[in-house]
Parts: sequence; C-alpha cells; structure tokens
Amino acid sequence: MFARREAEKATTVIRTSSIEYVELWREGQLDVDFVVSSELETAYAISRIVGIPAARQTDVFAEGQIQLGEFDVDQNASTDVLGVPLRHAPMPADSKVAAIIRGDETILPGGDDEIRTGDRIVVIGSPGAAKAWSALLWPGGGQVRDVVLYGAGRVGTAIARVLLDQGISVRLIEADRNRALRAAEVLPRARVFNATGFDPDFLERERIGQAQAGIFAMRDDAKNQYAASLARVHGIPFTIAIAHDAVSIKAFDQSGIDVAINPRAVTAEEIVRFAHDPRMQQVAMLEGNRYEVLDVTTRPTSRYIGMAFRDMPVHGSLIGAIVRNGEALFPHGDDILEAGDRVIIFTEAANAPWVVEAL
Repeated sequence: MFARREAEKATTVIRTSSIEYVELWREGQLDVDFVVSSELETAYAISRIVGIPAARQTDVFAEGQIQLGEFDVDQNASTDVLGVPLRHAPMPADSKVAAIIRGDETILPGGDDEIRTGDRIVVIGSPGAAKAWSALLWPGGGQVRDVVLYGAGRVGTAIARVLLDQGISVRLIEADRNRALRAAEVLPRARVFNATGFDPDFLERERIGQAQAGIFAMRDDAKNQYAASLARVHGIPFTIAIAHDAVSIKAFDQSGIDVAINPRAVTAEEIVRFAHDPRMQQVAMLEGNRYEVLDVTTRPTSRYIGMAFRDMPVHGSLIGAIVRNGEALFPHGDDILEAGDRVIIFTEAANAPWVVEAL
C-alpha cells in the first residue's frame, strides 16, 4: 500500500504464507500486481511432478498447452531412444529435446546427436508428449494415483489439497495431534494419521510401502531425508522431499531421493519474471539457475522475424515451442518466426538478457 501511494507506476508483488491473500487478490480485492504463496507454488510444483513421475523438474507454459520436463536418463530408460541419432529416434510427437546436459557439457542437440545413459535432458512439448517421455525414461512407472504425505503444516496441507482436487488419494501423516486434527477437519477426503510415520509396525500395518509415491513436507530437512529413506526401504518407489535449506538438495540427491524441491526457489521463479522485460510472461530456472526457460513475445522489429528456425543463430539457446493465435506449435526447421509469436526458449542464464533483447 505504501509503495502504491509513493510510486504509482511501481510494480508491486507480495509473497504471502496465507492462501487467503491469494484468493482475495484473485477476486480483485487487493490493489497489487501479483500475489504469490510459497505453499501454493510448492504444491503446484509437486502436483506437476506427480503427474510426470520420471521428471526431476517440470513446469507448464501457455496456460497449460506446453510442458517442460527435466529428466535423468538411467539404466531403466527404453533402449529405443538410447544411442540413436535424434532424427531416427522414436521421440513422442509435439516435443523437442531442448538440451542434453552431459557432465559439465551442455549440448543444444541437432538431428545427429544422441541420448546416452547418464545424461540429463530437457524436453519441451505438449502435456501428452511429456507423459510419453516419462513412460520412455521410466517404463512401468505408470500414473500416480496414491500418495503418502508426511507433514500437515501449511506446505503439507496445501500439497494435500491440490492433489486431492486432482483425484489423487492422499494418506497424510502428522506427529502433532493438534495439526493432525486440524488437517482432518479441513481435508475430509484425506486419511489423516496422528503418527510419526517412523514406527515399523505402523508402516507395515497401514501398508505405507504400497503407495506409489511418498512426499515429505515436514519442517525439518533431516526428518524429511530420514523418512524418505525409510519409505524407500519399505517399498515406496518414488520420493519427493521438501528442502527448506538449499544446501539440503545435494544431500537429498546423494541419499537417493528422486526429487528435492526448495519452496524459496519455486517462489523466486514466479517473482523473477517481474524483473525482466514486460514481454516476459514466465520464467523457469533449471540446474541451480544455470539455465532458464523463457516465455517471451517477439517484437515486430526483431531481426529474427521472417527467418526459418534452422537459420537462426544458436548462441546457447534453442526455441522449443511457440504460441501463435493462442495455439501451441512445435516448430520444425522450415517454419518461420512471426511477429507476436510467444516463444518458449531454453537458454543459458547468462545469455537470457541478450535473448530477450534479440527477440
């Protein structure tokens, strides 16, 4: 309110821990440009990952028409896409491999490049194509319909609510009796247990290991790591853990947790686009902010207007998709960039200002 009064042209962004403020803003009752909730953004990030269980990170663009997926390629991946030049690989339609990260090397792939075991790949495509990539890289992973969620604090409750709204069964484990009672009251569709979730008898009795995924959203990173490791021992095949401290992400990765999410980083992605060009509609950050995926609208004066995609200079960037007249398109080499296209482009973070300016 102070910023609005003192600087009428200032863009105002609020980060809140209260979802009620987000709802008030959506109803037009808060005079600010954007309200972001760490709890909600974390819940949305986890729900997207649950939908594509092979992805270590995923995001959506263009009102859900385009999906980004970052995948680790391990020994479980289908041999159909390994060691085969991309031009001959049976890749899902409406998708493009935007980058292959191989050790310290980043490859913006052409038709002769190939995916190898140990690579990390970034894919941009339709939501259906993202799920198809998940099936290729984690055969038998299937669709997650049953999760166990540790922690009924603000983050855990937000995650449970989003997953339940998607028709996913949630078993919620909370050690604090008052929080467990409150969660049972506000989440009547969830099964809520007042338990630590560490007791072997409880894990066996409630068949916790039969869940398709475990989500660990307690306030203590060490507890999240231990609970995820214990869940693995009891048979849960896919684990997602909240890392409140960024340093915990590497520890989670080393201990075998499939996906680590830092709520601050997720929230920063939502806020940072306001520091970019006004044509920027979304930013996703990858690999500790080494790379960005940008959603930016092209200017009529851009020198790339009318140029075929195959003739565009690379400069550490690759266009994975465009939105034209409200429709998502996945361009080929002969396609032409037009003024007003929304471009979904992968780039090294250091090149992002240049990329935005060029477009």
